[in-house]
Amino acid sequence: MSWAARLADGAAVEEPVAVVVAHADDETLWAGSALARLRNCRLIHLTDSAPRSMIDAHRLGIERREDYARLRAAELDAALAELGATPERIAYDVPDQETADHLPALVERLTGDCRGVSAIVTHPYEGGHPDHDGAALACRIVADRLGCALVEFACYAEFDGTRVFGRFWPGTPEHARPLSPFERGAVARALAAHRSQRDVIGDYVPDAERWRDAPGYDFTGPPPPGNSLYDRFGWAITSGIWRERARALLGVPA
Repeated sequence: MSWAARLADGAAVEEPVAVVVAHADDETLWAGSALARLRNCRLIHLTDSAPRSMIDAHRLGIERREDYARLRAAELDAALAELGATPERIAYDVPDQETADHLPALVERLTGDCRGVSAIVTHPYEGGHPDHDGAALACRIVADRLGCALVEFACYAEFDGTRVFGRFWPGTPEHARPLSPFERGAVARALAAHRSQRDVIGDYVPDAERWRDAPGYDFTGPPPPGNSLYDRFGWAITSGIWRERARALLGVPA
């Protein structure tokens, strides 16, 4: 049975698994109901979830980036408690939106932190967020180095001009598992714990988990949707810059 199928069958998983996400709340949104079933889970956050831009922090009355990062970590504590999950946790200190600037170092650190796991679970390369795409690329390299399985959870991307949560871009077989009312309630409470992200999450609560074995991507080209949602946001990082960083990491000439 593939790892995607195993994650979708609802049984406990005893083997060591690394769940590698970009930000605190990604694990809750996309793999929340699975975390308690992963009995030997290493939860790795590639960023501290706080961008250098203080727009979101200032809206919450927070003046320092470090305080915003601490708030995001505290919200994660509360969310994991609601999920009944007790993973080993590792957090890197890269600012939100800046994984592309640190890819070589992230790959090296992640190689060490994922050593010994049977599978890595992470984001797809779909252009939803540059840090999601950075996680997809870094985890592909690390999984190939370590010879472990690489599995993706459904995240978000742009579909027909709209950001859509909890769906894969079509084209690769997936395994879906409806959440029970109990599981959906636990995930809803966990998402509510991420109070600072209410404007992003809104009232979204997943009604199913979606998993797939990671396909082979051309990380030097546009993601499968053909465009990147984050190019709309006016951030310093654009999809063009992201692909330049990916080509440099992979040693592919521009």
